[in-house]
Amino acid sequence: MAGYKPVAIQTYPILGEKITQDTLYWNNYKTPVQIKEFGAVSKVDFSPQPPYNYAVTASSRIHIYGRYSQEPIKTFSRFKDTAYCATFRQDGRLLVAGSEDGGVQLFDISGRAPLRQFEGHTKAVHTVDFTADKYHVVSGADDYTVKLWDIPNATEILTFKEHSDYVRCGCASKLNPDLFITGSYDHTVKMFDARTNTSVLSVEHGQPVESVLLFPSGGLLVSAGGRYVKVWDMLKGGQLLVSLKNHHKTVTCLCLSSSGQRLLSGSLDRKVKVYSTTSYKVVHSFDYAASILSLALAHEDETIVVGMTNGILSVKHRKSEAKKESLPRRRRPAYRTFIKGKNYMKQRDDILINRPAKKHLELYDRDLKHFRISKALDRVLDPTCTIKTPEITVSIIKELNRRGVLANALAGRDEKEISHVLNFLIRHLSQPRFAPVLINAAEIIIDIYLPVIGQSPVVDKKFLLLQGLVEKEIDYQRELLETLGMMDMLFATMRRKEGTSVLEHTSDGFPENKKIES
Repeated sequence: MAGYKPVAIQTYPILGEKITQDTLYWNNYKTPVQIKEFGAVSKVDFSPQPPYNYAVTASSRIHIYGRYSQEPIKTFSRFKDTAYCATFRQDGRLLVAGSEDGGVQLFDISGRAPLRQFEGHTKAVHTVDFTADKYHVVSGADDYTVKLWDIPNATEILTFKEHSDYVRCGCASKLNPDLFITGSYDHTVKMFDARTNTSVLSVEHGQPVESVLLFPSGGLLVSAGGRYVKVWDMLKGGQLLVSLKNHHKTVTCLCLSSSGQRLLSGSLDRKVKVYSTTSYKVVHSFDYAASILSLALAHEDETIVVGMTNGILSVKHRKSEAKKESLPRRRRPAYRTFIKGKNYMKQRDDILINRPAKKHLELYDRDLKHFRISKALDRVLDPTCTIKTPEITVSIIKELNRRGVLANALAGRDEKEISHVLNFLIRHLSQPRFAPVLINAAEIIIDIYLPVIGQSPVVDKKFLLLQGLVEKEIDYQRELLETLGMMDMLFATMRRKEGTSVLEHTSDGFPENKKIES
């Protein structure tokens, strides 16, 4: 028998998927741990100091979780009404929280009762933060006011009444203790200076502002509201640098990666987008089961926590680097063994003999070589092959169809064997890269097994599903061809027609070519 030529496994590119460094980095998380809270998770904040615990604000409680714990290690519930926000101080020892009754409370992490209570707001407080000097707290509420509090004396220092609607977000500068930012439903973002008792900068976002973020350097400001995420240059008087519109619903939260090179945004469309802070293009995206209200990243991006409207807290931990086990070093031949004869010059009467490398056939190639077509198809229909390398299964089906024995390989199968075939076709038939091969195989299966329908409920259900997929895919192909035909007609009418040559006779009787312009 002549030498057997192995089946050429075609490479089918996956449309729309591009593997980048960001894809590898942000996909390097374990399966998320889901924690059920008592209500919608409105705020998540990580402690900036080890062991990097995080505070979760939901309903009328604030839970403190360890990074790897699924049960709260501490709970603060001394609130008269719903708590909306909680933020750690820079040293991680204190926690400030705002609630619906207008109260601002200061907690010690080691205790349970509030250390300080700041009374002054008349409506719900939605944003609180510590200033850079650690001795003041800034808060914003639904009574349109922004207040600055002194922690040692528990007194109000300043009140700003420049917003004309609810103040829903804010943050303090990490460099200057007198500067802080607030965002409001009046579509504006304002920067306040405690030394001037007034706002020093105001920008118009154009939508109710849900979240603001100040870069660590203090030069860039990010605001989120509506479907827009906007970046402002504070050093140029609030000049708009870029406006991003990558979400389909309202953007509710913002977060920076540990390196500051990636910006994350969460939205009610159940997606978290990751942007590059150099090009402001989306480099990755996460999908979640419900609308997102809060988002936070731990130190070195080791943990990402997302709070949703259904009260679910999704916690993803980065995979640990697998340590290579140190195996005993095997003794290898000496260096002189490898270079022996390397510099030998071939003589005139010498004959050079090359030892051909032995090629080993795959198991399915061995079966095809000996015409065991059904067994070859069974090998590539194994779940380990269909899930990891479906292109091998499709290539074998294509090869059997080219040989004209695909119908013989598919016929005469029992319930378990035909279920494997139907599962593979149902899973991959709608993929454009496999559709031309699998539609033909599906039609062959329908022709073979249609007369015996009704003997197995499991097979009948899958068979009807496959038949519906084939009809649907054929309809898509027909609509696509009709669309291509209409586009060809449009392009043909839009293209300028070239002049045509007509043979005419001149007065002296000789023919002459004349060009007629359309």
